[in-house]
Amino acid sequence: MQRTSGIAALVALTTLAAGAPAFASERPAREITAKVETPALYDDEAGGDADADDPAIWVDQANKARSLVIGTAKNGGLRVYDLKGREVQSIATPDGGRFNNVDIISGFKLGKQRVDLAVVTDRGLDKLRIYRISPAGLTDITSADAPLLFSKDQAEVEEQATGYGLATYDRYAVVSRRHSTRLGIFRLEEKHGKVTYRTSDTLDLPSSFRLPNGDTWSPCADPGEGPQVEGMVIDAEAGVLYAAQEDVALWRINLRAGTFSSIPRIVEKVKEYGTPGTWDATSEECVLDTANDPGFGGRITADVEGASLYETGKRDGYLIVSSQGDSRFYVYDRRTNRPVTLFTVTDGPAVDGVQHSDGAAATSVALPGYPKGLLVLHDGENTPADGRTSTNFKFIDWRNLHLATI
Repeated sequence: MQRTSGIAALVALTTLAAGAPAFASERPAREITAKVETPALYDDEAGGDADADDPAIWVDQANKARSLVIGTAKNGGLRVYDLKGREVQSIATPDGGRFNNVDIISGFKLGKQRVDLAVVTDRGLDKLRIYRISPAGLTDITSADAPLLFSKDQAEVEEQATGYGLATYDRYAVVSRRHSTRLGIFRLEEKHGKVTYRTSDTLDLPSSFRLPNGDTWSPCADPGEGPQVEGMVIDAEAGVLYAAQEDVALWRINLRAGTFSSIPRIVEKVKEYGTPGTWDATSEECVLDTANDPGFGGRITADVEGASLYETGKRDGYLIVSSQGDSRFYVYDRRTNRPVTLFTVTDGPAVDGVQHSDGAAATSVALPGYPKGLLVLHDGENTPADGRTSTNFKFIDWRNLHLATI
């Protein structure tokens, strides 16, 4: 049975006063380079409409060298890579599918075994797809009768307000709804050797905000669409979800078992927060009235996107967030959410830089070639592109960030 969180009605009233941390003057971004990149994906017919988006890192506890990076490619399905960035498996979407985000669940009880799962949002079909992970690759174990995530029927699925962003913890997946402020928590359950899921809670983030000057502001969007969330990560030890509402802010929301258990608070707003905008139907883009920017925003240039955790202890470590609009990445202290540093990924001797990044994944586990851990970032403008739209994933040695690891 679906449960709607009792805090949902309070969100819009209580988050309005929540603000970003006070910032000192902006420091220059640290420039780092990637060590490895995956093969180029091309979002055209010849490339199979493959568009890289979101990565996840699976660590093989028995043999770290067999660890894998799993990346979504939208209509191009899933791509699986080894630690050298070589593609070792390609998984097609089901008919009508479009894979958006991916995350890992470790130690899921399946029969008498404990297995690791890759959970994927299929935004084309408004479902989750679940894959069992082994060193040999991924195997689909989604139950044939897995329900729709948000849509009431197939006609609503066709409108594509479907499952979008994703983050997992324990037996649960938190999923955002495209073109909407809604978040849902779904409990994964075994069914006859396969895996299905059911809704355990929902929460609607606000779509309009009262500004400090008393004005009410809503981010500009295509008429009928709300400010959606995509990038998300869960700090399981702290019981906290970080949710990136693209044109608004990065939120912090407490979780308890399968429920949202606190009033959402803003970690940092986007730079454009409060700036008036008008939807241009001809260009199908928002035109911001920057001359009347009231100055209530943070540092992140919209969209705020891929979020990931690098854990150095039970509660210590770093939160990394993509500032997609200016191709920067902001790093926060995991425990306090205070800003630590910012960086860009620039062109290196053998690997190009990262622009307009969507998804991110990090691990502090020592892996071959990455003794202090690995950071994987989506690159929205892979080069050379040969006149085509090219994307891929970049692998970064954590040591390049020069941040404490213990």
